[in-house]
Amino acid sequence: MSFEEYKGVYVYAQQVDNKLSSIAFELIGKAKDLAADLNTFVAAILVGSNVKNLADELAEYGADKVILIDDPELKEYRTEPYTHAVASVIKEFKPEIVLIGATAIGRDLGPRVSARVHTGLTADCTQLDIGDFPLVARPGEEQLHNQLLMTRPAFGGNTIATIACPYHRPQMATVRPGVMQKRDRIPCAKCEVIEFNPGFTPNNKYVEILEVVKAVNEVADIMDAKILVSGGRGVGSPENFKILQDLADAIGGQVSCSRAVVDAGWKPKELQVGQTGKTVRPNVYFAIGISGAIQHVAGMEESDIIVAINKDESAPIFDVADYGLVGDLNKVVPKLTEMIKASKKEDDTVYACPV
Repeated sequence: MSFEEYKGVYVYAQQVDNKLSSIAFELIGKAKDLAADLNTFVAAILVGSNVKNLADELAEYGADKVILIDDPELKEYRTEPYTHAVASVIKEFKPEIVLIGATAIGRDLGPRVSARVHTGLTADCTQLDIGDFPLVARPGEEQLHNQLLMTRPAFGGNTIATIACPYHRPQMATVRPGVMQKRDRIPCAKCEVIEFNPGFTPNNKYVEILEVVKAVNEVADIMDAKILVSGGRGVGSPENFKILQDLADAIGGQVSCSRAVVDAGWKPKELQVGQTGKTVRPNVYFAIGISGAIQHVAGMEESDIIVAINKDESAPIFDVADYGLVGDLNKVVPKLTEMIKASKKEDDTVYACPV
């Protein structure tokens, strides 16, 4: 295998119902950083039916090229035709790096594509860098440069592993949604669109979709929230989350929680923040009754402002908090809610001006 043939950082641009998923823009943002280190370009792989109109949106978020695979067989996501499409792009265009979102679709697609093109895959990455392998030079062993270093939680989130794929190309990773930051959109930006179709002949691996039933999710996505009021085991009971909900309602935020709360059955998995939950980046994150275990901190440490409320002054959460308050949450949180409501009333006061 001649590595010189492999160029570019490619991103699988996930779309559902002809609408691009946020993870596509997050991956392009990170791909631009990696491409700058490698002095190469960023290409988005766009797969679907009648999706050519989405190419401009990918360009506006930073894609230098879009590889478009548009075919009626790709109308809904199905494992075999989508795997064939992405694997064919890799074989034809030879990317150096391929990034796929660690969504339900990406976790199905990524391993199959990597197996088909005979390379490795690091799953559920939380950090990507360009660097040397081995990380520390060893006597008598060549240190390879410009390698993709893929970092992910390991052993149930109890440690962090950095993995490389130095002897195969492309280097592939699935990336956890919400971890990477998308770039500011540049309206009207354009890029090269390359139409490519490897041909799709249904076989016994093509499933037939009889019906699509969309789930109705009444829980708002915490990854989109600007303010999160998050509770941990220290809240004490599921009923006590009413205190946190009152604060969230007063400040215009959403309630979220730690893994301990989900494990106890107090809140649904959709509200969990952390390595085994969701990674969030709100403007303000309230950590209430949360000790601050590394698994939880990994999911919220990129928040703009972190406010911790805990009765244990030695809780690790105070090490990452911008503001910390030691006290009983049952007293502190209701008082904070009252003050916020009072300040909002003052802001709503109408003053009459003399004529």
